[in-house]
Amino acid sequence: MQLPVIPPSLLTTPLAHRGLHDVASGRPENSLAAFDAAIRHGYGIELDLQLSKDGVAMVFHDYFLQRLTAENGPVAQRTAAELGSIALLHGRAERIPTLAQVLAVVAGRAPLLIELKDQDGALGPNIGPLEAATVQALDGYAGDAAVMSFSPHSVAELAKLAPSLPRGLTTCNYLKEDWLTVPEARLAELRPLPDVARIGAGFISHQEDDLANPHVAQLKTKGMPVLCWTVRSPEREEQARLVADNITFEGYLPA
Repeated sequence: MQLPVIPPSLLTTPLAHRGLHDVASGRPENSLAAFDAAIRHGYGIELDLQLSKDGVAMVFHDYFLQRLTAENGPVAQRTAAELGSIALLHGRAERIPTLAQVLAVVAGRAPLLIELKDQDGALGPNIGPLEAATVQALDGYAGDAAVMSFSPHSVAELAKLAPSLPRGLTTCNYLKEDWLTVPEARLAELRPLPDVARIGAGFISHQEDDLANPHVAQLKTKGMPVLCWTVRSPEREEQARLVADNITFEGYLPA
């Protein structure tokens, strides 16, 4: 399988985790204000996608609204218009944006690393609508961008829908305490990172404090680009860069 090459900017420009968010400055995570701040500081942007009730890719991390807004309930039970009217907490008139809105605002001024959140609930095969909505939004976008997901099924679907779109697998140590809805048997399958080549992933973005994982080292020796998440200090960045080609960061400003 011919793999699309990850844009060089995504390997060289530190990526602001959910944008350069800072609630004290009125910039909630995954908000247009946070993305604008990342651009102004010369950083790339990492962002998350959930699916609206009517099949629109929404830029929002959680499955439920209550941590980040004054509303309750699942994101998936609201339409894009309803979600777009919901204020983000600690923002200055910030609302939940669609991916299309974010692409229009960024307009190629910063590289984008776009994570599709697992819609199956168990990292299984019940996927498709979010991947289709993401590809539709990205169609014709001229800026540097790559997509990724913890779900190998999602990445495989993206490869099928948009073979030329740079794509990767988000990876970690898959501890049961972090994945309460995923059966232990499934987590055990994922821990050796067996799916990277099979699904046509062109890079991985791995858990920062698990970069010593021998499976990561094995992929790196084969030439696989390695990104990591989420670095929260210059000291941790120094350690991460011994392995990772680039970092996703928050809570400080990388040089």
